Parts: sequence; structure tokens; C-alpha cells
Amino acid sequence: MRFTTYERLDEVPMVVVKRSGQREPFDASKIVAGLRAASKNRPVSTAQIEAMAAEIEEALRLEGPEVASGDIGLAVLKRLRELDEVAYVRFASVYKGFTGLEDFRREVGLLEKHPDSAAGPASP
Repeated sequence: MRFTTYERLDEVPMVVVKRSGQREPFDASKIVAGLRAASKNRPVSTAQIEAMAAEIEEALRLEGPEVASGDIGLAVLKRLRELDEVAYVRFASVYKGFTGLEDFRREVGLLEKHPDSAAGPASP
């Protein structure tokens, strides 16, 4: 008879620090929900969304046990920009709190002229 043991690495709980300073447990399903909403009716598969969410979570975990909510949003924006520009602008409109058409114009302009700077936070 043979016995084998397997070691499993327990995941360290990750905490999200919100802009208000409030802390809450990391919930990957929120990333998936945001990606789904942004990519609704776009040529983005469920597998792509789930893979992207897993990549984002893995990258965030490498940063440590606490992550700022803004860093999560920026990570989502970066990957959406590479995957689908329409989904990117949709997510940016919520993340950056667009209030009108000019915000959309500015973001699309940034996306066209400087793709690397488009993911930054909106200026007041």
C-alpha cells in the first residue's frame, strides 16, 4: 500500500482599502461582474472575462495582503484597453465617474493619442 501527501498553499486573505479608508475582504466576483457589465454585447467571451479576472487577482496578490480599490480599477482598465476599446470606455465611464459627453470625448481622445495614459484617474 502507498500513501501520498500533498501540500496545499493556503491563500492569504487579501483586504481592499477603499477610497474612504474602509477595509473589506477582496471579492474576485466583483471584478468579474464589472468586466461582464463593461463587455456586455461585445465580442468578449466568458472564458476571456474569467481569465482576465484571474490574472488581475494574481497580479494584485503579488503586491501584498492589502490593495487599494483604485489599483484594482486601474488593473481592470489596463487589461480591458488591450482586449476591447468599447468595454474599456464603458468601464472608465463608471470608474472615473463621467458626468457628460465631454468626459467620453476626452477619454476616447486619450485612447487614440496616448494609449498608455488613458488608464490614469480622471482629473478634477
